[in-house]
Amino acid sequence: MSEPVTQPGATHEAWSPEGPIPPTKVSEVAVLDAIKTVYDPEIPVDIYELGLIYAVEIEDDGAVKVDMTLTTPSCPSAQELPGMVEEAVKTVSNVTSVKVEIVWDPPWDPSRMSEDAKLALNVY
Repeated sequence: MSEPVTQPGATHEAWSPEGPIPPTKVSEVAVLDAIKTVYDPEIPVDIYELGLIYAVEIEDDGAVKVDMTLTTPSCPSAQELPGMVEEAVKTVSNVTSVKVEIVWDPPWDPSRMSEDAKLALNVY
């Protein structure tokens, strides 16, 4: 019996003699990838690379909780970013609910940005 062929970087499916077994759990990688599609409208870097995501919790029942912050309490995008994160995470397979909570402790500062974000924004 030959092994299934996968492309480099592709995720691997579980197999049984009857064929692929659909996943029933929420993929943390898929949730993070969904979050990385959300950009602050004023900054050309996604919110994950900016360091705005503090925690992602995935329950066995598919409920996802995201703790995030904003660059400042007076951020003009404060009303829209949490909703954008919620909508993005809802698109992930097997997610049953999403709760996005804004937290202020610890406060965000530029040291939380990834090296890629610092390079893109010329921050060192």
